[in-house]
Amino acid sequence: MSVVLSAEPRNGAIVCFGEALIDFLARPSSVAGEPRHFVEYAGGAPANVAVAAARLGGNARFVGMLGEDMFGDFIAGQLQDYGVDTRHLLRTAEAKTALAFVSLDGDGERSFSFYRPPAADLLFRDSDFSGDSFAEAGVFHVCSNSLTEESIAATTLAGMRRARMAGALVSMDMNLRPSLWPAGFDPAPRLLSALLEADLIKLCGSEFEFLARHLGGEEAALQRLWHGYATCVLITDGATPIRWHTRTRQGEVPTFRVAPSDTTGAGDAFVGGLLHRLSTLGVNAAGFTDFLEREADFIGALRYAAAAGALATTRHGAFAAMPSAADVERLMQEQS
Repeated sequence: MSVVLSAEPRNGAIVCFGEALIDFLARPSSVAGEPRHFVEYAGGAPANVAVAAARLGGNARFVGMLGEDMFGDFIAGQLQDYGVDTRHLLRTAEAKTALAFVSLDGDGERSFSFYRPPAADLLFRDSDFSGDSFAEAGVFHVCSNSLTEESIAATTLAGMRRARMAGALVSMDMNLRPSLWPAGFDPAPRLLSALLEADLIKLCGSEFEFLARHLGGEEAALQRLWHGYATCVLITDGATPIRWHTRTRQGEVPTFRVAPSDTTGAGDAFVGGLLHRLSTLGVNAAGFTDFLEREADFIGALRYAAAAGALATTRHGAFAAMPSAADVERLMQEQS
């Protein structure tokens, strides 16, 4: 295996672990009767979060594995171009880089056809974390796509525990993609084992409903999450207000009005915006509970994240859709 090199990291890194893949976005032909074509974009949920944070000016690091193929080359180059620290990105000849084919409906909502497994990102093991993978990490972020097989799930849980021991805030976006799980396999127990390791949990509305069905209702689901490390659960659902829950309070934050064309990566832009905002405010694992009680800072961070997520829906692709800090600040001022 080889390692892609990039610049020296700065303090308080946002470390994102898991899959990076190619999104082939379907585009209709401009000529009647001609077949549609597919445009190559770099993506993958945790990689998207890293790019989102980097685009906003943050110190983002990606840890994972790509194939030694043209698609792996493209993703590695894109990560570097967007300013993500790739010193802990591994390459392997044992499997290819994962692919996803994406189609959009009239509202920009997407559906996926995945070509994974097999895939290089699933071959990362606990022993592949280097001694400084978690050095100066402020946040460690994962999603459920690195839980779909037993070995990569064990690696993800080990990474979450290693990050906590290193003093990092542990973040998880459930990002459930049922088609990635083996047929007939119930993902709920494995998902819950990872959610219980996270301090900050982000769910979409359907994912919260999924947990509620398995755990006896919404309140029961929240109470189960509070039995782990979680101190904040966020629930997003498109343009509807963001629901937030802490162990002592709950509320809603409005989203931003935009004209969406592609919702791919919107949740990842939201998470990247939030983690970047936490970093700029100097929030770490030890200070996270105190931060949640600071109303102006907490709600302000959610608004910033919501603006980032909204802007990502106005552009095609995943990495390519992530907004700049100037874009986010402009939208927040326009819809203050």
